[in-house]
Amino acid sequence: MDPSKWPARAVLPVAVPGLKYIFATILFTGMLFYFGWTAPAWAFLGITCFVCWFFRDPDRKGPDGEKDFLAPADGRVIVVDRMEESEYLDVPCQKVSIFMNVFNVHVNRIPFDGVVQGVKYNPGKFINASFDKASIHNERNALIITTEKDKTFAVVQIAGLIARRIVNCVKEGERITRGERYGMIQFGSRLDLYLPTDFEVRVKPGDKTQAGVTLIGYMN
Repeated sequence: MDPSKWPARAVLPVAVPGLKYIFATILFTGMLFYFGWTAPAWAFLGITCFVCWFFRDPDRKGPDGEKDFLAPADGRVIVVDRMEESEYLDVPCQKVSIFMNVFNVHVNRIPFDGVVQGVKYNPGKFINASFDKASIHNERNALIITTEKDKTFAVVQIAGLIARRIVNCVKEGERITRGERYGMIQFGSRLDLYLPTDFEVRVKPGDKTQAGVTLIGYMN
């Protein structure tokens, strides 16, 4: 998907990747009512409302301090840990994981300014995203990003038990800006952050996050 098709400010209050699902459910529900199949029509109207609600895409504005590193996803922090190395950074790093359930806004946002040095997609399984092994075995898409001060971090979208579609709008070599929309994971998922060892983490397991609003910590 071309990033130019997902504007900085939403024209509609729903995510661009969800429009095809919304239009499909509206069309099918309308057909059921047209042919007089009232009971299933009302049932699909409920499904249509849920799909519209799931793909909601509210405008957000968070803190804008020079070192502020913002949450890339709505959800709940489930992991804050240190690692000797990872699949994306071959040096010691810190890991922060956010679990998104089906009721969260699923639009992902850039957490910090930088340049995309690499985009790494891995096909995989669809284990429950709340399990830590999902970071290794599930379908996932990673952005490796370098800041102006040569700090490198990774943002990894991970498909979950229900989620079967990862949307990423940015490409290698692209300059990205904190807070802008860059993708989503459809119908429940997880997002992992791999951060430098001197990154000052300000969240803990159990904390709730809002993409583009919640402060994850400071990029030193």
